[in-house]
Amino acid sequence: MNFSSGITPANGGHEPSLKLRFGRVAVMFGGDSAEREVSLKSGAAVLGALRRAGVDAHAFDPAERPLAALKDEGFGRTFIALHGRGGEDGRLQGALDLMHVPYTGSGVLASALAMDKWRSKLFWQAAGIPVPECEVLTADSDWQAVADGLGLPLFVKPANEGSSIGISKVRVAGELPAAFATAATHDRLVIAERFLAGGEFTVGIVGSQALPVIRIVPATDFYDYDAKYFRDDTRYLIPSGLPQAQEQEIRALALKAFNALGGRGWGRVDVMLDSVGRAYCLEANMSPGMTDHSLVPMAARAAGLSFEQLVVKVLEMATYG
Repeated sequence: MNFSSGITPANGGHEPSLKLRFGRVAVMFGGDSAEREVSLKSGAAVLGALRRAGVDAHAFDPAERPLAALKDEGFGRTFIALHGRGGEDGRLQGALDLMHVPYTGSGVLASALAMDKWRSKLFWQAAGIPVPECEVLTADSDWQAVADGLGLPLFVKPANEGSSIGISKVRVAGELPAAFATAATHDRLVIAERFLAGGEFTVGIVGSQALPVIRIVPATDFYDYDAKYFRDDTRYLIPSGLPQAQEQEIRALALKAFNALGGRGWGRVDVMLDSVGRAYCLEANMSPGMTDHSLVPMAARAAGLSFEQLVVKVLEMATYG
């Protein structure tokens, strides 16, 4: 896999022109979403890596500073390490477009679609991309009919949150009202989704290339918030253990799903297999985590790309509009 990184890895040095090429860079992290804690970790890791690579990078928390400071302080581009609403749902991207400030990752439409688990599935279905069966829940839903239609167990999720926030695994129909109430505290749009028993996988995207597939094996009942960011007993398998042909099919499917949403720069697509090995796209993330537990850096390392090379490559692709 061939990546142009802007770094000379053989001696650990960096191009003398990186600071001049990128100018003053704002690493945007923190924010005021439910994922602030994770974003702080991602942003600190990105900031440190860019500085080690010789980039003139500075912390910028939009929860504490107005976006106008980007222009006032002469920032030439931004690395978005925000997660959740206000950071990866298209709102920030629209503001930066209007300001003509280049930023990493996808634009307004792709970011908004990816953040909405319900509408991204509708979009993928229209594009011929397989997704797990799901339906919208309301307080008046017929819980038994939901369980009968989707099967048990199933997942209940807020449609516009990440990091597994507000998600419940439901094993009996009687648990559905409480699961709905939990999800509804995070979002007005709540979905129930069929459980697929063949395993969970993820595919990082950098530029036009899909990174090696990672198989996620949580020690807990499912890959929840703690398993993603704090537990050390979650297993990440690279190689994934899948036959090579199946791995290539999943990588191609993930890239197709990313492109169908209009993704650019970088991202991640989560995939589930059913009991007979058929792949379904679960969701896309246009501002992936960059913590010490995060998946895209793991896959990048497996492809021969260091963390510093990865963040520089992502920054190189920053644009607006």
